[in-house]
Amino acid sequence: MSHSEFFGYYPWQRQIAQNWLQHRERFAHAWLIHGAPGIGKVTFARQSAQSLLCWQPQHGLACQQCDACRWCQQGNHPDLRLIRPEAVAVLEAGSTEADTTKKTAPSKEIRVEQLRQLQSWFTTATHRGGWRVAVLYPAERLNTVSANALLKMLEEPPEHTVFLLVAEAPDRLLPTIVSRCRRLPLPLPSSNEALAWLDEQGLSDSTSWLAAAGGGPLAAFALAQQQDRPYPDWLSALLQQLLQTAPRYEGIAEQLEKLPASQWLHILHCMVMDLHLLSVHLPARYYPDLYQAYLKQVAELSPLALSQLHKWLLEQIRWQEHPLNAKLLVHHTLDRLHRSLNTKAAA
Repeated sequence: MSHSEFFGYYPWQRQIAQNWLQHRERFAHAWLIHGAPGIGKVTFARQSAQSLLCWQPQHGLACQQCDACRWCQQGNHPDLRLIRPEAVAVLEAGSTEADTTKKTAPSKEIRVEQLRQLQSWFTTATHRGGWRVAVLYPAERLNTVSANALLKMLEEPPEHTVFLLVAEAPDRLLPTIVSRCRRLPLPLPSSNEALAWLDEQGLSDSTSWLAAAGGGPLAAFALAQQQDRPYPDWLSALLQQLLQTAPRYEGIAEQLEKLPASQWLHILHCMVMDLHLLSVHLPARYYPDLYQAYLKQVAELSPLALSQLHKWLLEQIRWQEHPLNAKLLVHHTLDRLHRSLNTKAAA
């Protein structure tokens, strides 16, 4: 069983859930649960749905023993619906092979048909007259049509129904959807809580992994399963080349072209954030192990050029899911990095 599928709350979220769920007499019909990546937001929402459906909750939390809890754990509770992209459902099922019977890849969006299918569910009596809970994640994957369909449901909510929406970036949702939800922000765990949990998982050098993941312990653990060290080899090689008057990053570019743009753009954004912090005499946040390589970049670096580079990268990240020419984007980005990081500060 993966860490995202275990039954219960992560240590840093249990008290938050208990405080929240103990006041059901004032419970809103729609909640927007949001926070940083890799902190367990989906697990929190799914476990909270189970707690709402539990027959004998203890201090507001699921007992993990009644029939309702077992049905939730097995994924067949009649009053629980999970609305997420088909691609996410495939990943959660642990499937690593594409379904050869399908002509198209699993959808990465939440489709309007998924929401329309809820209409008959809304008109069915709930089991034992309790709650009906719909968990929707990630909410950023709603397209224009499905977002408007959800908005109609939130404007005229069905009786005894609670919507739990999960998002990392609420600002990417329709403002009208956000306005019809109560917000429940989930904070990053403290460094001590996160490191203690990572140590329990047997992860060595957990401090560096946690930094690379931006403080999210689940993201840190997942990253450690994917690569040998917190930052990819191509990043340290790129830092060396960016110091050259005529950099040679053909091999690096070939590696990046094979990766999703979202992955390498995020890593470059973290690198630029680290450089900005070091330029104002603060410690690197994401890749402290690259400190010596960073120092060579920071010398006489123009703060204005660095700020403009940061804004430019954020703009590219906004469009990372759109169809782009991978080779053109990679080479343009590397050229922009070289020009920005070789613009010296004014004397």
